[in-house]
Amino acid sequence: MQYYDASTIIYYDGKFVHATEAKTDLYSQSLHYGIAVFEGIRAYNTVSGQAKIFKAAAHFNRLQRSSELVHIPYEYSNEQLIEVSYELLDRNGLQDAYIRPLIFCGPNMGLGKTSEAHIMICVWQWPALLGEKLIRVVTSPYERPNPKGFLMEAKVSGHYVNSILAGQDARDRGYDEALLLDLNGNVAEGPGANVFFEKDGKLFTPPLGNILPGITRATVLHICKERNIEVEERFFKPEEMKGADAAFFCGTAAEVVGWESYDDIPFAKSWKTTSSKIIQEAYKSLVIEKQKDYSTVLA
Repeated sequence: MQYYDASTIIYYDGKFVHATEAKTDLYSQSLHYGIAVFEGIRAYNTVSGQAKIFKAAAHFNRLQRSSELVHIPYEYSNEQLIEVSYELLDRNGLQDAYIRPLIFCGPNMGLGKTSEAHIMICVWQWPALLGEKLIRVVTSPYERPNPKGFLMEAKVSGHYVNSILAGQDARDRGYDEALLLDLNGNVAEGPGANVFFEKDGKLFTPPLGNILPGITRATVLHICKERNIEVEERFFKPEEMKGADAAFFCGTAAEVVGWESYDDIPFAKSWKTTSSKIIQEAYKSLVIEKQKDYSTVLA
């Protein structure tokens, strides 16, 4: 996939520059040790015909929180970064787009905290990460990192080595995506998305602690509350999901994507007849502002 060309504009340390002209320091602590933080954000062409960044404030607030947790200086106004993101969409002629802000460190070969940070924001067209069809999911041999060893609420670049390994292993074995367990054998999340499963009209999802507190996950919880769909946040083993009525991943890149099978076991109900399908459709309507606006949630 081509993310940029000679005409693409990015935002880099306070300036709008061509992506092909941007340079970084090869002695960056981020490049060598993975200590950087980022966000994944989407903009949608809404029913009004105007581009709208979905939950922009929530995403940039989390970016700031992630940066502070790993001691990377954050000297930016989130309100200004939201304005920059809209200008980037305009400069690149995009409405439906993915937005990637990245805070990364300057040159530092030591393992202490950095005193120098840089910011880059780029945009590109990116369809739903896992596509629109139901997906085949398999349990990964890779576990989610121990929460005592990592800051699980921070969206840190280095954490995603674990995600890449799990996702590639699943695809090498002929599946669409992986499901990772935690160190206790409980279901945790996908490589880049939170997970829900449905049984008898009720949804279940892992609690916070071993998972990233997803903004899309919080949106799904709010949709369920608005539609009187019961949800329970608790630990559960993968066996409890097998043969359930339905399951889905949710995340900014993946949006809401249903599962066809888990470890080659199909689900008991047709996806079209489930509450999970209702949530998927509600989310699609929400992001283009086709119905009631949930934008105040986490905003």
